[in-house]
Amino acid sequence: MKHGYLSKLISRTWKRLHHHGHRHVRRRPYILPIFGLLLGAAIVGSIVVAKGGNTYGPSNSHVVFLFDKGKKTTLNTKAATVGDLINKIPLKLIPEDVVEPSRDTPIEEDNFRVNVYRARPVTVVDTASRTVTLTAQKSPRVVAQAAGLPVYAEDNVSFAAGDINKNILGEQVVINRATAVQLNLYGDPLTIRTRTKTVGELLKEKEIKLEQGDSIQPVAETPLSPNIQIFVSRMGVQISTVEQAIPVVTQTITDASLSLGASVVRQAGTPGKRVLTYQIETKNGQEVSRKIIQQVVIQEPVPRIVARGNAVSVTGGRTEWMVAAGIASSNHGYVNYIVSRESNWNYLAKNSSSGAYGLCQALPGSKMVSAGADWATNPVTQLRWCNGYATARYGSWAAAYNFWIANRYW
Repeated sequence: MKHGYLSKLISRTWKRLHHHGHRHVRRRPYILPIFGLLLGAAIVGSIVVAKGGNTYGPSNSHVVFLFDKGKKTTLNTKAATVGDLINKIPLKLIPEDVVEPSRDTPIEEDNFRVNVYRARPVTVVDTASRTVTLTAQKSPRVVAQAAGLPVYAEDNVSFAAGDINKNILGEQVVINRATAVQLNLYGDPLTIRTRTKTVGELLKEKEIKLEQGDSIQPVAETPLSPNIQIFVSRMGVQISTVEQAIPVVTQTITDASLSLGASVVRQAGTPGKRVLTYQIETKNGQEVSRKIIQQVVIQEPVPRIVARGNAVSVTGGRTEWMVAAGIASSNHGYVNYIVSRESNWNYLAKNSSSGAYGLCQALPGSKMVSAGADWATNPVTQLRWCNGYATARYGSWAAAYNFWIANRYW
């Protein structure tokens, strides 16, 4: 039955009831039950919706766990992203507050975790100076940069508890600066930073190897002091220097406060720099060859830090299905992640464009008959097939999950 016809029928019935009043109902007592049935059918029909070619029902809403100010709030929402959810809640955020995961993160599963971190005053201690900043950041380096202080890769930056003896209340970030050194490398002036103590230790750290004909001033035993001048020289040769970028390396950390698959960039990272020094051979004023005589890292790269969630919370019915399908409990989080995004756990989901069907969107759906004749209507049968597919194609559910993360399909 079409929804348009139902709507018109309900509308006409309601108008007749309203027009004739209670007398009409008393004469026709069956009207109200029929009206109730029609209204119920219309409501049920209206909440079965289509999304991306897949039919979901009865609702595309998701359960979200919101953590804020030490409290956990359970929400039922149809928000498509974290940002949509945050915009619908009167959280009274300020620009310095942090929401994780990022606002553009899609909400595609139940028991999805959203964390709100409120800004707090932090004192940044840089040698003799102190700067108070309002922040919710988790990286001490990011906090220092937000306070307007330049921070280099060689500097040590860390959180510390307040010190009442120094009149520092609350949290503090302490910057332990590396020593800045002025290195003249074959006539090329370079500023480098180090935590070594002597000229010789610096040369070893930077892998500067002196060859025959090279000289070093001051001598290797000389203690380093801020902005000390160090000269590495080679007489009677032509030198060329090329600066090269060192790419940022990503460090991934596991965070149990984030849902499995969710990720947050905690520190953006910055590229480093290295200098390549060539000795040039010429003939009749033309370069005929060159060779590298030094490769010196003058600025270490700052890593990009990404927190990746591993929190798993699967509802009872889904867990029972997975157990019945023979899926190991250690894989439930991976299965929940993939199935939530493929079908929203609707075993009748069908993609009207491709024909993919079921919990895992098998294409065609009929291939799941290998797991059981009731593949079209039994979620356990479908999961049994999905389990075989994941292990046969990817080797494991973990590998299937990693593939889905990278490609948004499987």
